[in-house]
Amino acid sequence: MKKLLLPTFFCLLCFNLGAQKMGKNKKAVVNAIEKHKENLIKLSDSIWEYAEIAFEESKSAEVLASYAERNGLNVTRGVAEIPTAFTATYGSGKPVISILGEFDALPGLSQKTMPTKNPMVEGAPGHGCGHNMFGAASLGAAIAIKEQIEAGNLKGTVKFLGTPAEEKYFAKVWMVEAGLWDDVDVNVSWHPGANIEADVQSTLSLIDFIVEFYGQAAHASGDPWNGRSASDALELYTTGINYYREHIRPTSRIHYHIQDGGQVVNVVPDYSKLWVRVRDPKRKVMMPTYEHVKKMAEGAAIMANVDYKISLVSGIYEMLVNRAGGEIMQNNLELLGPITYTEEEIVFGKGIQKATSKPEVGFDSTIKPLKETEENPGGGSTDVADVSWNVPNINLSVTTAPKDTPWHSWAVVACGGMSVGHKGMIYASKAMAMTMVDLFEDQKLVEKVKEEFKTRKGDQKYEAMIDGPPPIGGN
Repeated sequence: MKKLLLPTFFCLLCFNLGAQKMGKNKKAVVNAIEKHKENLIKLSDSIWEYAEIAFEESKSAEVLASYAERNGLNVTRGVAEIPTAFTATYGSGKPVISILGEFDALPGLSQKTMPTKNPMVEGAPGHGCGHNMFGAASLGAAIAIKEQIEAGNLKGTVKFLGTPAEEKYFAKVWMVEAGLWDDVDVNVSWHPGANIEADVQSTLSLIDFIVEFYGQAAHASGDPWNGRSASDALELYTTGINYYREHIRPTSRIHYHIQDGGQVVNVVPDYSKLWVRVRDPKRKVMMPTYEHVKKMAEGAAIMANVDYKISLVSGIYEMLVNRAGGEIMQNNLELLGPITYTEEEIVFGKGIQKATSKPEVGFDSTIKPLKETEENPGGGSTDVADVSWNVPNINLSVTTAPKDTPWHSWAVVACGGMSVGHKGMIYASKAMAMTMVDLFEDQKLVEKVKEEFKTRKGDQKYEAMIDGPPPIGGN
């Protein structure tokens, strides 16, 4: 009998020790998020159902902005000349702690909340990156902090930023240029994932541009000699890119998407268009590759005897890591502990893994030690990185899908619209709110985070990679 009781005793002891470490204000924000839990889930599910793509997130932005207003935050819509971007603030004075909320979906990923591929509407968008949870969780944390400022338990300003178009165009770059983080001391962010960790890894810088070729139409059989094929130029250009891949650094990537290669087979095409993207873990390595890929477009145009045009879409930096901030977040993850799942949720997760040909091991929600920062991390890119070059950023990943789930896929959509995603969302909200409490309570922590930011940035000057206003309506 004693052997059976001993593990239970130690579990209770560990829980009580964790509870003792959680101060009054942290308990208060956790309780606040529990109070708002059902509404936050409704917000997330509404955005999941709207599934609006870049710069078209009118319903998604409004449902978040309206909830912020109802909870006493001061909302400004249409910031940075972007109709779906907004801010929601409360408080006064320093520190100013901001928190990011994304809410755009991806094209073609519509999916029901079931563990096999089954779209709600064939070809419609879906939240394959979990941004329906992103915005709702962050707003929940901001509201929890607002309530503590209002009660006089914390001093300073909380600033929620509704940030659209992360999947395409990268709206935060224009928001940075509009000065929306100029008054901020520290920024907090998160992202849905397949594990829980304070994120101290960088991301890939990238640059997007459009290449268009202009030729002369002609009958493809009757008088092709009178034509100058824009499609030929496109093919020559993509062939050149594919050969060039052998001679770039192993860390670099080049992608392209053909958007117009001609309309019918019996006409020499007079127009073609493709979207090109160059990436690397370091912007200083990416930029020379980008310049060379642009030159290759001229070569293709010469060979096909056509004209060409290159238009910059936007570019983003690699993430400027902040380990001091990561340590603060790590402490709060350890206070919260892992997420637990019901048997039904575990079955659902294993069903996702079976359908995507992954080992059927369920979820990974263990709290891992803070990782060492890698020099060349690989992976993806995000415009949160541009924020991180202008203000210190603390980032978090939280489990919202089973282990090894393919991201940007129907499987993420399925999890994000049901209890598995809801649990991760509420967990993220609590972790970020607790981390913000630390920053509001301890100015020395804020200064430590800011000092690392200055050291890592050094004398590098941030230059936004945009040319003109945001491309609203450019989908």
